[in-house]
Amino acid sequence: MLSVLICTYNREKYIGPLLESIAANDLPKEQYEIVLVDNNCTDNTKGVCASFAKAHQDIRFLYCVEPEQGLSAARNKAIKEAKGDILVYIDDDALVDSWYLRTVYDYLTTHPDISAVGGPIIPLYETFEPKWMTRFTKELLCGYLYFGNNERSFPGKRYPGGGNAAYRADVFQQVGLFNTALGRKGNSLMGAEEKDIFDKMTAQGMRFTYLPKMILHHIIPQKKLEADYFNRLTYQIGQSERTRTMAIGRGKYIKRLVSEAVKWAATIILFIGYTLACSPDKGVILIRFRHNVTKGLLGK
Repeated sequence: MLSVLICTYNREKYIGPLLESIAANDLPKEQYEIVLVDNNCTDNTKGVCASFAKAHQDIRFLYCVEPEQGLSAARNKAIKEAKGDILVYIDDDALVDSWYLRTVYDYLTTHPDISAVGGPIIPLYETFEPKWMTRFTKELLCGYLYFGNNERSFPGKRYPGGGNAAYRADVFQQVGLFNTALGRKGNSLMGAEEKDIFDKMTAQGMRFTYLPKMILHHIIPQKKLEADYFNRLTYQIGQSERTRTMAIGRGKYIKRLVSEAVKWAATIILFIGYTLACSPDKGVILIRFRHNVTKGLLGK
């Protein structure tokens, strides 16, 4: 069986449409369940979920609360409550296509050597895409992920996006649960918990595949495109990387600092390129991104 895991915090506006998009999937209802973890919501999430459960009594729907604040804690709760041998994490501010669950189920049931899969994450703007947006800032702010229309291994050190990833349940028995020192907590924008899991999987020789039909449509509100959100997010990316690497060891942290220097060189080259192409605003925002990440990484 497949378990769809949704961890949510105050997203009543989006949770209903997401649940309906899952219910519209063509995978037989008896082959999946939905486990929704309420991470101390103060809005009407519980009421929205109750209405969904009443309207879809043919779907096994489990609503539970995780009192420890934080996405990692909520994800761990979902793992413990799930009954499936395939665990699919879907972000609470997204929509999926009608073939989404079948794509995951069919692939993992026919490829026993693959431990996890992920697919494209496509922004769905509530307003419009800003002119200063580039592929790099789109990945940062929208979680954008796209590696083409063919099945393939994830390139280089890339891995599935945390809000659009499916794992075999036994993965977490082998690598452990999500690190609760990482990931978002309430309004905090800390992250890196997925990277931590996939690094552990890679160290154990586990493989993960990109599925082009496993598409997540990620809803992007205007506030995610504003300066305050951008500055907080990029600074806390650096903080997350500092926490993650220091937990492994000082050597890992130093390697990450070296990597940051290389990223600075690439950012400056991009800045020059965008400026010469008469799009200096695209380059400026990349410089701001790198500055904020470095500041968080150094703990300043």
